[in-house]
Amino acid sequence: MKNRFFLALGATALLATSIAHAAPGDRLRERIKARMAERMQGDNKAPVTPPTRTLSYGSDPLQQMDFWKAANASGPAPLVIFVHGGGWKRGSKDVAASRFAPAHFTGLGYNYAAINYRLVPAAKVEDQAEDVARSIKALLDKAGELGIDRSRVVITGHSAGAHLVALVGTDESYLKKAGLSFADIKGVIPNDGAAYDVPSQVAQSGNFMKPTYEQAFGTDPARQKALSPTGHAAAPNAPAFLLIHVQREDGVAQNKGLEAALKRAGTRVQRNEFPGKGLQGHAEINRRLGDPTYEATGVVDAWLKGLFGR
Repeated sequence: MKNRFFLALGATALLATSIAHAAPGDRLRERIKARMAERMQGDNKAPVTPPTRTLSYGSDPLQQMDFWKAANASGPAPLVIFVHGGGWKRGSKDVAASRFAPAHFTGLGYNYAAINYRLVPAAKVEDQAEDVARSIKALLDKAGELGIDRSRVVITGHSAGAHLVALVGTDESYLKKAGLSFADIKGVIPNDGAAYDVPSQVAQSGNFMKPTYEQAFGTDPARQKALSPTGHAAAPNAPAFLLIHVQREDGVAQNKGLEAALKRAGTRVQRNEFPGKGLQGHAEINRRLGDPTYEATGVVDAWLKGLFGR
């Protein structure tokens, strides 16, 4: 992984020069990673689709979400909820989500929502998983008002968001704390996550990413295991999973591991991999999801159609 990040560093030489007087080490790495993420997201050329409504699901300013109503819906419609990535410590529904997704999924007749959640280090990963569950509860509480079919809800997320939706989909404690259960989720789509088995991810991470993982998950093996979706994948789980990912070495291994654990539990799981390497591939499978010319879009559409029956 370290070599792939070093390739990306060449594109940030001007940034490194401009912050030559900044403190070395973590601060420099964080600013480089943030700029790379901005650059990769910035070439998303799809037009912005304004949300139908912006809703709060808690008192913290970050506990907000955007909601887009299904197009031409004659009654309650399925709901797809997106959880952004950003290393558990940055990102938002506004800058770390596909611009194609709202128009695409509402055009298919689905409601669509994208959430913000509290960020590390002010919050813990456990708090973030609770935020995902609380956002689901807030939307379902307004199901009648928003035109949501409560029986057809899918949660999806990219990168750190993929980890969070996989965790909520395998460890029911977060849903239960929000007054929900696995019965309230029809399916889960983790998109190019890699921290499904946290201890192994931390152990094999290079110097560039290890501080991010340790900031999010700490160094206590017991806590790392408790935050690992693979470790919770023994039944029961959410009813169905679609794992999608590109060709990042750690991501491939982690997705195969989660797939195997879910299959052992008898959980319905489908795994599809797509071209793309390094940070560029990792960003593309997020920013282009919903683009009808992108291969992963068709796979997700077919899976949702099979799950929702429409």
